[in-house]
Amino acid sequence: MAARVCWNRFPWPILGAGFGLLLLGLLGISRSEELAGGESHYARRQMAWACLAGVALAATLGPSYRLYARRAYLLFAAVLGLLVAVYFLPTVHGTHRWIRLGGISLQPSEFAKVAYVLALSRWLTYRENYSRFRDLLVPLVLTLVPVVLVLREPDLGTAMVFLPVLFVMLFASGARVADLAKLALCGLVCLPLLWTQMSHEQRSRVSALFSQNRPAEMPSDDGYHLHQAKQLLALGGIWGSLLAGEPTDDPAAYRLPEDHTDFIFIVICERLGWAGAASVLGLVLVVCWRGLVVARRTREPFGRLAAVGVVGLFAVQTLINTAMTVGLLPITGLSLPLVSYGGSGLLAHAAALGILFNIAVRPGYEVGGEPFGRSALRLRPASGIASHPL
Repeated sequence: MAARVCWNRFPWPILGAGFGLLLLGLLGISRSEELAGGESHYARRQMAWACLAGVALAATLGPSYRLYARRAYLLFAAVLGLLVAVYFLPTVHGTHRWIRLGGISLQPSEFAKVAYVLALSRWLTYRENYSRFRDLLVPLVLTLVPVVLVLREPDLGTAMVFLPVLFVMLFASGARVADLAKLALCGLVCLPLLWTQMSHEQRSRVSALFSQNRPAEMPSDDGYHLHQAKQLLALGGIWGSLLAGEPTDDPAAYRLPEDHTDFIFIVICERLGWAGAASVLGLVLVVCWRGLVVARRTREPFGRLAAVGVVGLFAVQTLINTAMTVGLLPITGLSLPLVSYGGSGLLAHAAALGILFNIAVRPGYEVGGEPFGRSALRLRPASGIASHPL
């Protein structure tokens, strides 16, 4: 049966919020280039990537999302293969994160997050796959495989995204809270093993969060990034340098490594003040809120879970990025969705939004009950999918 398309359900607020985040990102990237005293070539490159991201969004919006349900495991296996393949390729900046294709570099771990959401949604579509605690071990293993591969690149920031998204999707699927608590306890027990898989640089970033420096002492190594980020945030003040001007002409005060990628949120706050911070967080909140509305209106289990997973990706990654830039979490090298400079991240998040739009305009199968209710929701018997409380 062909999927019915209902274009009046298209989530225009999400599209507008995503476009707003992209514009704020371009503003922040241009500002980072200005502080570095160079031309805005990063901004121009980001605009080119944005055009490709629009193509990726349209491509994922085109075919019915049920195609992604049928190919979810295949897509996940393909991405895992790419995560393994990077170890056999030359390093870039001392890490095995990128695959070079001609003049461009792609980061498989960014696409792994989207493929992971699809694969986990497919697995959790069946009630017997999450109704008991022992059934949750398979999703845990499904999560730990990409986590370990990404950690070994090394890429601590991306690895930190998977586990919170797992718990969000398990909770949305109807897993019992007691089972989730047991799973969290298992995760705590595995923390020493996770620590052994982290590189020396990753461990130093964690320890730098708890190190203290004297007021007049300039921190070194990983503490320097956090010190400069806080200083730049303070220089922006309430109104930002765009309205209030720059309070100091010392170039060293504005020097922040990776300001156009990992610390783009701080650059926007420096330029626009509190209004910039509120704009970024508010637009991400619109994406998440309207994404949950899409999930609530979707009666088909896979689409509903995939929508929740996309929302989880944006929410978790935004929380981790903004928290690390202000010193609440270790500096992990994680980008801000649709805002930070980077082609792979922009393409992956645009594809995720395309899948979310795909789900929104295709109501899916007819099922009974209320979405996100505790009562069982059943597909037609011909579908072969068991009752699914979400």
